[in-house]
Amino acid sequence: MTRPERQRQSHGTRASIASAAARLMAEDGITDFYLAKKKAARQLGLPEHTQFPDNAEVEAELRAYRSLYQGDGHAAMLKAMRHSALELLELLAPFNPYLAGSVLEGTAGEHSRIDILLFADSAKEVEIFLLNRGIDVDHVEPRNERVEAVLVMETDTVDANLVIMPPHLERVSLKYRDGRPRDRIRADALRVLISE
Repeated sequence: MTRPERQRQSHGTRASIASAAARLMAEDGITDFYLAKKKAARQLGLPEHTQFPDNAEVEAELRAYRSLYQGDGHAAMLKAMRHSALELLELLAPFNPYLAGSVLEGTAGEHSRIDILLFADSAKEVEIFLLNRGIDVDHVEPRNERVEAVLVMETDTVDANLVIMPPHLERVSLKYRDGRPRDRIRADALRVLISE
């Protein structure tokens, strides 16, 4: 097999994995990209050393899948999640909040969570702020050493992850595990997004 043929085959395999992983994420509620890709490769009968697509490729397939198969229902659900996110951004204004993740990117589903980044002097400060308003939170183990704490709270649509980071990191460009920059927006930009 020539090199161009191997590259075409590799691209086709990656596209198949991305498509199958997106379907698993949409239908089965898998939120971990690596797990979805691994499961998709296994379902396709591919060997363990197969090169996986990157998360951006899976996200593109997930958007396409939701648009094609979940259409209006997904759009309505996403809009409701974004409204919940806006309420959180307004409530948490003292902590410089940003919306990030799948609700911002348009790939969120019924098993997704709203990801809110907060920049506060301490996680305790945020927790006391919420408890004083009668809002209960649970603690989740942070998956990044720069994150001070992750608090999970209920909203009227889905749960929200409040990711608390030190104030000096607000100006730092955050990245996904695959190296892509992580988009984030404030309340004003979210209002514009919702009205589009």
